Amino acid sequence: MPQSEYITSIRSRIGTDFLLLPGVTAVIRHNDRFLLARQAHSGSWSLIGGAVEPGEEPAEALHREVLEEIGARVRIRGIVGVYGGEPMMVTYPNGDRVGYVTTAYDCELLSEAVADGEELRELGWFDREAIRRLDRRPWIDRVIADVARTRA
Repeated sequence: MPQSEYITSIRSRIGTDFLLLPGVTAVIRHNDRFLLARQAHSGSWSLIGGAVEPGEEPAEALHREVLEEIGARVRIRGIVGVYGGEPMMVTYPNGDRVGYVTTAYDCELLSEAVADGEELRELGWFDREAIRRLDRRPWIDRVIADVARTRA
């Protein structure tokens, strides 16, 4: 999905300077496996999500992002946690610097999922041990550990 009009408007004024954004993350899981996506811009594996648009409820943003990125629908089971700080900072290939404060939602996949081919290269289901061997965004380890704790 191309950059939103809101972000484009801000970027026209601040260039590539750091921008703090609210985000949402879908922790799509089935039993002990998690659906991860390989990011097109970095090649790293991560959870699915994105920015919350102005006036949008976070849960609505989650459903929109999942539909845009993998063409699927999910059911939200609950909130895993809220994450931010250095691990959530990204510099995109065009130089844009962003920090996300993301709400991670525990989700169940309700329909077939396919990578959009634009933001995401591919999708895969992985257990925690397999995730540890992937080239991944490090912050997802904490989120997945928190899912395990909340299920215990």
